[in-house]
Amino acid sequence: QVQLVESGGGLARTGGSLTLSCAASANIAGFNSMGWYRQAPGKQRELVAEISRLIINYADSVKGRFTFSTDNRTTAYLKMNTHKPEDTGAYYCNVRAGYKNILNSWGQGTQVTVSS
Repeated sequence: QVQLVESGGGLARTGGSLTLSCAASANIAGFNSMGWYRQAPGKQRELVAEISRLIINYADSVKGRFTFSTDNRTTAYLKMNTHKPEDTGAYYCNVRAGYKNILNSWGQGTQVTVSS
């Protein structure tokens, strides 16, 4: 099992910026995918951004505002710019690895709250 630890959440102003970090206990080169999800109160968890086979995909709601990156070793980042109130939620790091993604690990989450 891969351990994931998120950090960097907090209170942000509308239009402001935050950077989230996800530290993995294994080298990300061995993962099929690594990504960020978020869950707003009363809503389902949704994909924000992920990298799979060197391709980064973003949810339409964050395109042009959020940037996913890694250090090519064990850490993934989510640079969040131009916050909107609807960005509020718990942000989770996820990795999938192995045959048919048999390994599917989640971090404990970090809260982001956007206020005007």
